Amino acid sequence: MPSETTKTIRVEINGGTPLDVAPGTTLRDLLSRWSVSDTGPDPIGAKVNNKIADLSRELEEDCRVEFFDLTSRDGNLLYQRSLCFLLVMAVRKIFPDLKVYINHVLGDGYFCAIHAPGLRHGEPVQLTEEDLGRIEAEIRALVDRDLPFERVQVSVEEARRIFADNGQPEKVELLRYRTDPKISLYRCGDAINHFCGYLLPRTGMVKVFALTPCPPGFLLRFPHRSDPTQLEPFVMYPKLFRVIREFEEWNHILGLEVVPQLNRVIESGGVSEFIKVAEALHEKKIAGIADQILERRRQVRLVLISGPSSSGKTTFSKRLAVQLRVNGLKPVIVHLDDFFVDRDRTPRDASGDFDFEAFATIDSELLADCVHRLLRGDCVTMPRFDFKSGKSQRGDELQIDSDHILLIEGIHALNPDLLPRLPEGLKFHLFTSALTALNIDHHNRISSSDTRMIRRIVRDSQYRGYSAEETIGRWPSVRRGEGRNIFPYQERADVIFNTALTYELAALRRFAMPILQEITPERPVHSEARRILYLLSYFRDIEVDEVPRHSLLREFIGDSSFDY
Repeated sequence: MPSETTKTIRVEINGGTPLDVAPGTTLRDLLSRWSVSDTGPDPIGAKVNNKIADLSRELEEDCRVEFFDLTSRDGNLLYQRSLCFLLVMAVRKIFPDLKVYINHVLGDGYFCAIHAPGLRHGEPVQLTEEDLGRIEAEIRALVDRDLPFERVQVSVEEARRIFADNGQPEKVELLRYRTDPKISLYRCGDAINHFCGYLLPRTGMVKVFALTPCPPGFLLRFPHRSDPTQLEPFVMYPKLFRVIREFEEWNHILGLEVVPQLNRVIESGGVSEFIKVAEALHEKKIAGIADQILERRRQVRLVLISGPSSSGKTTFSKRLAVQLRVNGLKPVIVHLDDFFVDRDRTPRDASGDFDFEAFATIDSELLADCVHRLLRGDCVTMPRFDFKSGKSQRGDELQIDSDHILLIEGIHALNPDLLPRLPEGLKFHLFTSALTALNIDHHNRISSSDTRMIRRIVRDSQYRGYSAEETIGRWPSVRRGEGRNIFPYQERADVIFNTALTYELAALRRFAMPILQEITPERPVHSEARRILYLLSYFRDIEVDEVPRHSLLREFIGDSSFDY
């Protein structure tokens, strides 16, 4: 705290020379008095001692301030939440009896649906292009008014009364599980809402967006942070969209769309039966994929299994192998990780760090040689990569016959530069990803990336010797690599398998929260750890024993019936 004699506090801005300011100075005051950056977009938020804060935050003690703009991930998230707030406001004004459900990411936007009381659950209202045009025009009118987003703190009980009056029962139920006595809400005009994170200072900053028809709903599109001044060209992903919609429809049948509904199942003692159903759905889907492969058995010799980090590729491959055996086939799993080049040949990214997501990390020529010889019936000495030494070693000998089928698993398995000399007819392409379909509430979604990162935090901490801080710190590089090397090829898949389990964050929570809480405020990733902790705080715990030993989730929490 500042001393009574000096009556100033010392603030270090963006790593520069500390400044002495009066207590009560806001972040906006700092921006108006000192030039933080001569070039680039204007700052729209800040981290104060590695905690996100909006520009109205008053500074009362010595601190470090790091401003960020719309080109940062934090700034981009503020933009997306603010746009969602305006969408809810616009729909409420034009169609006061309808409700907005903001769901999964698709391309450069959120898939959204409009629901009406009285319609059969799960069937959205079909909006015309004229309807969407009216909603978009209302959002633009709110942007033009340049209204402030005002952050206010109220008691949880008061917040529940507000949302009950607003006809938002899922938010009322959600707040039953808040342990803190107070909660932050946002006001804008005559609207008030709760979002899991900060918003922009004013509506006038939400300049770039579009509403695009995407039956049975629409896409709320926003700019990528690489260029917040314009939208990227629209690209549709029909296979991915179909899989996500199928999972959502299944959740509708189960009556599980938002976290409070899952919490009620847990509290009622019915989670054991629910877990059995969720796992049975996985097993049914995997068995169906094995049947498709069997139908093409006269041609297919290779099953190529790709997916981003922590999507559960390894366990999926093992469970698929079991189902292929049921169908009379003899599967052999080959891990692309065993074809890593030696560490001293591993490419590096722009920061000089190892780029483990780059295609060049794989010795594709060695892989092609091994696969071609195996298909000829030769006995092949396979490589095995030793992660401790960072070197390739001699592995086991392998020989297959015409009844065998190779399952090649790894992040680059769908890259067309992998095994290009083999005819496509010999290959069956599979893509796995944890496509989360459960929302916190109707306006706050849980990203698939967050689900995978939580899986990886738990696994890395328990089995790979990495702290949560290290895993979170690496995650942006992992995501960049996925964007370059994995997701561009997902639509090549014959089948996309959703590895998400609706109950999984309630099971991962007890593992993740203690190690996330170890990340202290002085650490750079503290704000990200707080964000994930906030997300997990809304879930009730599931006992670990409830998770079957064959579950894909066991790859991350341990005690699996499969060997890894």
